[in-house]
Amino acid sequence: MELKDKLNIVETPPEELKRILREIPLAEIIGEWGTFNTEDALKIMLNLPLEAKVDLLNSLSNTEQEKLIESLSAQSINQILSEMDPDDLTDFIQSVSPEVRKEAWNSLSEKAKKETLFLLRFDEDDAAGLMTPRYLAVRADISVSQAINFVRKGAVEVETVYYIYVLDEFQRLLGVLSLRDLLKSDDHMLINDIMQRNYVSVREETDQEEVAKTLETYNLIAVPVVDSRNQLLGIVTFDDIIDVIREEHTEDTYKMGAMTGNIDRYLDSSIWSLVKKRVPWLVVLLILGTVTSNVIDHYSELITTAAFLFIFMPVITQTGGNSGSQSSTLMIRGLATGEIHSRDAGIILLKETIVGITMGLITGVVIVLRSYFFPPGALFSQSITIGVSLVFVVVFSTLVGTLAPLLINRLGFDPTVMSAPLMATVIDVAGLTIYFEIAKIML
Repeated sequence: MELKDKLNIVETPPEELKRILREIPLAEIIGEWGTFNTEDALKIMLNLPLEAKVDLLNSLSNTEQEKLIESLSAQSINQILSEMDPDDLTDFIQSVSPEVRKEAWNSLSEKAKKETLFLLRFDEDDAAGLMTPRYLAVRADISVSQAINFVRKGAVEVETVYYIYVLDEFQRLLGVLSLRDLLKSDDHMLINDIMQRNYVSVREETDQEEVAKTLETYNLIAVPVVDSRNQLLGIVTFDDIIDVIREEHTEDTYKMGAMTGNIDRYLDSSIWSLVKKRVPWLVVLLILGTVTSNVIDHYSELITTAAFLFIFMPVITQTGGNSGSQSSTLMIRGLATGEIHSRDAGIILLKETIVGITMGLITGVVIVLRSYFFPPGALFSQSITIGVSLVFVVVFSTLVGTLAPLLINRLGFDPTVMSAPLMATVIDVAGLTIYFEIAKIML
């Protein structure tokens, strides 16, 4: 039974609907959200618990968020937005249309407005743009029992209670301690005696990808964000980093598919935005692809005298493109995760050369057997020519796919611009040139 039929929103009394909604996982409601009309969606929103309303609103697309906000009363809007974490509220304010933004802003409390204005000062792709200004902080000279009482009172207001930050009178970060360390210490001990002074932090301008790597490297639940004077501005929590990782992965996937533009949900994207996202690289690849025609024209006399070369051209270009894309994908992923660095180019080049030769020999033998024993049945000398050419093309493509991302990264650019379509186009041109030159020598 579909969720829409299970809820039977039209006929179910409000109290019964509230009870049913409490028993249904929110993830299931979010997954089926597109099946509800505007009236049913509003009824569900109004009858959810407050915390679930906030989570639901955060999970919806910008378009769906605006539809709900426009349908809710000012009191309901204020109730939901007041419950939002400051970083989520800031993201919401930035993403909605000016009309909805004005309505939402007017419904906020003075405290929420102050927090939002503070966060709006920072670039949304930097650490400070991801952080929440709500955290637990204590002085170094208080006792453990005093700190526990403070944590107990402040736990409701903050996003995470796992870390407690130790500050001086100027809000400078002195140390960090976990809730576990606090609870297992004797009540009379001072925070100064149990806090960790060798803490990990990030600067306010640190890029979101670096923040994600920091959390992953040090296995943290949250990381403090400090300014140039080491004053604590806020903390970035792991749930925000999950969104960053998803966003960065989507961005890299777009680039590797030769697409540009904003990372929007497909169903929220207009036809024109989808065209703009794809057409620039498509035109570039089209122009580069015409160079292949020039290469074929240059060797037209050779192709005329050895027609079998034309028949096996697709095999050469496809295998070369595939081997180059495999290498570039490995390099791009390794650079993105920090597994490899440009300084490792020597050992990487040596390994990939051996790998390329091995793969070239294997694919070369396969194509010799395939072309000689199966239709269209090339002569043995022709099959050997194709096989030798493929060995050199695979080795060349593997090295290009390896070196290009490393070089681009070394120059300070994003290696994902060496996308699979671009890599394949470049290797097509070079691969055909190698193919025809070897054929000229051997024939």
